[in-house]
Amino acid sequence: MTSQENRRITDLGTLKAISHPLRMRLYRALFVARTATASQLADQVDEAVSLVSYHLRKLADHGLIEEAENRSADGRERWWQPSSYGVSIRDEDVRGTPELAAASDALGRTINEQRTELHRRFLDERLTWSDAWRSASISSEWLPRLTAAELTALSEELDAVFEKYDRKARAAEEAGDTEGRENVAIHLHAFPYHP
Repeated sequence: MTSQENRRITDLGTLKAISHPLRMRLYRALFVARTATASQLADQVDEAVSLVSYHLRKLADHGLIEEAENRSADGRERWWQPSSYGVSIRDEDVRGTPELAAASDALGRTINEQRTELHRRFLDERLTWSDAWRSASISSEWLPRLTAAELTALSEELDAVFEKYDRKARAAEEAGDTEGRENVAIHLHAFPYHP
């Protein structure tokens, strides 16, 4: 990856590009794989290679992904990688601009639907995982009464913990420590609500 920081998305074109459900699936699959070809990603998302190539180029046009070092023996396949550690959209960047707010909401819905599908698939396949993985998985809900400042602080602390474990796991994997590693999805929502 070019940047070890999150890419902060502030423009309408990029928000619309990544809001597309297939593009978000491809971005997520590429983030997990670190590098991949359109053919490899097409297998993962069960779509035609030509369609996947088109959407990868759209993500690249907006700087969300980039070409990676070629890993093919014959050099004919194009390899892709995320261009940053991740992406972020902040409310202050879309507030006051209806088009940006709508695109941000569309992206949030797309991500939420895909997260829900990931969790649903785990629940459906739960018994196929080992006892250790079933015991390690969590599903919890907390309903504290916080101020906006406290929620901001909590979010920052949790982000730091998640990033610490992710970077540690990536370093271990790059060093060859792959035994027992699986892809893990951690989804967290924190928002105010009225009962």
